[in-house]
Formats: sequence, structure tokens, C-alpha cells
Amino acid sequence: MASLSSLLLASAFFLAGSAFFYRYDAGGNKTGGRTTTTYTHLHMYMHDDYTGPRPTAKRVVSGRTSDDDTTTTLKTAPRRFGDIVVLNNALTEGPSGGSARVGTAQGWAVRVSEGGIVSDLTLHLVLEAGEHRGSSLTAKGRIDMDATVRESLIIGGTGRFRYARGYMLTKNYDYSLVTGGVVEIDVYVRDD
Repeated sequence: MASLSSLLLASAFFLAGSAFFYRYDAGGNKTGGRTTTTYTHLHMYMHDDYTGPRPTAKRVVSGRTSDDDTTTTLKTAPRRFGDIVVLNNALTEGPSGGSARVGTAQGWAVRVSEGGIVSDLTLHLVLEAGEHRGSSLTAKGRIDMDATVRESLIIGGTGRFRYARGYMLTKNYDYSLVTGGVVEIDVYVRDD
């Protein structure tokens, strides 16, 4: 009798486990046990302005320098190891400043390399127009300004993009390290 009750108990655990794994996979498209993954592609331009009457990017901490005259160097050098820059940049449909606004890029970058212009970037893309209005995406990555195309991770989001995963590609459209400029952004987010 003990072996019959053990067999019934084992069967109950097996059925419960099967039901759990079936429920876990039920959210996907049922195509023979495989799920179909689709992506949302967002294309926009970020306007990064360090100068002018109302800058949208600002160095708030000046990093170290190897020169003896740190006061002059920190004021004139565009970027230094240890700099922290905060961002509150417009996101637009096109590269022109007069193009339709789609959101705001808010975040910060810390200069992490002594031998180049490399930053650790945390950026929140707050979407303010179209079908994704009220949603946001968060990107995190290593930005090497010498690279033609830079890749960052999409590590989360809000609204339509809650639990988002994906990647962001950025490249300079018309950019200067001294004054800022326009950065082209392509975001690919998994929809599953």
C-alpha cells in the first residue's frame, strides 16, 4: 500500500509540474512549443546642447587632470576622466531642431577612460508623443565617442515597455564634444 501512495504522490507532483510549465509557456504564441519574438523599432534624434542660453547637457563634476594648472584646463577641455555630465535633451523625429518632438532623453554620463572619450551612460528615453506616449525606456552602456556606432542595453521601461529588453544603437549625426549636437538613435525592443 505504501508503494501505491508513493506512486500517487509522485504522479500528483508530475501533473502539478506539467501544469506549471504549461502555464509558464502559455503566454507565448503556440507554434509547436516555440514562441515568435517580434521587435519594436524606434528611430529618433537626440539634441545635445552644451552651450547657448539654455543648455540641455551640463558637466556638473569636473574630473582630474595631469596638468599643474587645473583651473584653466578644467574650464577649456571638453571632457576629462571623472567628469559627470547630466542630460535633459530633446528627442525629435528628424535631425532638425524644428522637427516634431517625440520625447526627452534624461540621464547622466560618467567619463571612465583616461585614454579616450569613453563614458558609462545611463539614459531614460521618456516618450511624449504617438502610440508610446507616457512610456519610457532605460538604456545603460559604454559609450566610446571614437566608435562610429555605439551599442547600449535596454534594461527596462515603463508603460507599454514595462520589463523591456533590447538594445540601442547611437551614432553622431552632427556632433562636437565642445558644443554638443545631434545624435541619431535606433532602439530595438523585444515584444514577447
